[in-house]
Amino acid sequence: MSCEKAESLLHGYLDGELDAVRAVEFERHAQDCSVCTRELDAQQALRARLRDADLYAPAPLSLRRNIRERLEPRPGEVAAAPRPGRWRWLAAAAVVTLLATAPWLAIREARGTAEGTLAAAALDAHLRSLQVGHLTDVVSTDAHTVKPWFEGKLSYAPPVVDLAAEGFPLIGGRLDVVEGRTIAALVYARRKHVLSVFVWPAEGAPETAPRSAARQGYGWIQWSHAGMRYWVVSDVAPAELAELSRLLRR
Repeated sequence: MSCEKAESLLHGYLDGELDAVRAVEFERHAQDCSVCTRELDAQQALRARLRDADLYAPAPLSLRRNIRERLEPRPGEVAAAPRPGRWRWLAAAAVVTLLATAPWLAIREARGTAEGTLAAAALDAHLRSLQVGHLTDVVSTDAHTVKPWFEGKLSYAPPVVDLAAEGFPLIGGRLDVVEGRTIAALVYARRKHVLSVFVWPAEGAPETAPRSAARQGYGWIQWSHAGMRYWVVSDVAPAELAELSRLLRR
C-alpha cells in the first residue's frame, strides 16, 4: 500500500468506517511507515484534545429559571394541556432515554447468571478489540502463521483454520482477557464485519450444542467441542454466526 492510499484511508480508519480487510491492510502499512505512523498519532492526539477540551458551557441560572417559569404553572393556575408539539418533544425525549438505558439494563440483567456474566465479558472484549490498534497482535491470512504465534504465550494451542473459501477469511489473532483469564482470540472477517472467536480449554466439559443470543446490536454463539470452549461475537446476522459455528465444528 502506498502512502497516498494510506492517507486517503486514515480518517475512515479512525472513524471505524473501513471493512476488516482494509483496516488490517492500513495497520500493516502503518507499522512499517514512519510518515503514516506520525500522522496517525497526530490525528489521535488532536481527537483526544478535542474530546477533553472544556467546550461545554452551562446555561445561566436566569435562562433556566425563565424556562422553568414558562413550563410550570403558577400557584392557583391550572396547568395547560401540552401542545401537540410539546407531546412530540416529550415522546422523543422518552425514546432517547429508553435507548440510552436499555443496553445497560440488559447487561446488568445478563450479569446475574454465570453464562450471562461470561457473555458480557466476551462482548466487552470484542468491543475493546474494535478500538484503533487492538484488533490483532498477529496479522496474517495464513493459519500456519497464526497458530504458531500463540506458542509460548499460552498453555494451549488454539485450533486455527482458514475459512476464506467459505466466505470467512482469517485476518489474524490476538491475546485477550475474558473474566481475568488470558485466552486466544482468532479474528475472521465477513464482508465489512469482524468476528472474534474466543477459544480456551474446557477439559472434561461435555460436548454442547451451539447456543446463541444477542444484545446491543451484537450477537454471540457459544459451544464446547473437542475439549475446547468457543465463543464467537460479532454484529453479523444470526444465520452467519451459526454458519461460522458449523464450519468451526467440522
